[in-house]
Amino acid sequence: MDCTISGVILAGGASKRFGGITKSNIVIGGERIISRIINSINCIFDEIIIVTNNPSEFREIKECRFVGDQYLKAGPLGGIHAALKSSLTDAIFVFAGDMPFLRKELIKEQINQFCLSDYDILIPLIGEFIEPLHSIYRVTVLEDLERFLSGGKNRSVREFIKLFHTGFMRLEESEENKRAFTNINTRSDISELC
Repeated sequence: MDCTISGVILAGGASKRFGGITKSNIVIGGERIISRIINSINCIFDEIIIVTNNPSEFREIKECRFVGDQYLKAGPLGGIHAALKSSLTDAIFVFAGDMPFLRKELIKEQINQFCLSDYDILIPLIGEFIEPLHSIYRVTVLEDLERFLSGGKNRSVREFIKLFHTGFMRLEESEENKRAFTNINTRSDISELC
């Protein structure tokens, strides 16, 4: 099955643990995480969408399209909604904006599996661990997502994906695969990575 996919970076979030600094702007190995992500995915996707309500933080980035949340304080689902709403492709590949070690080979493998399937959503699975913010969402889930976000206080990505024909890409529990999904949650995470 042919499919077109946009790359999406969720670069929002309050980042209270980092004194209001957007996690995508944290420097790892001499480079901001947002730049590391773009460098990892720009040869894979024709379109990259950055979801943020503060695009001025990334004003030097010219090669990406910026969109803001319509559902405020909705967490990652609000960002996924904004990207789905603005995408011109069949699906979006969503990346958390605090993942500095993305692997091109893994991303391409996931795209290939998705395009050969009829899944609405494809999520990596390592052991019992899933990563819904390294996942592909078909734009056909948009209306259901709007209903989900409008319907109550539940803003959980894990609950939302239960509504769909969701596939899981089982991966070996290797250090290389785990590192690809590393994200920054605390200041100690930064010191461990630098």
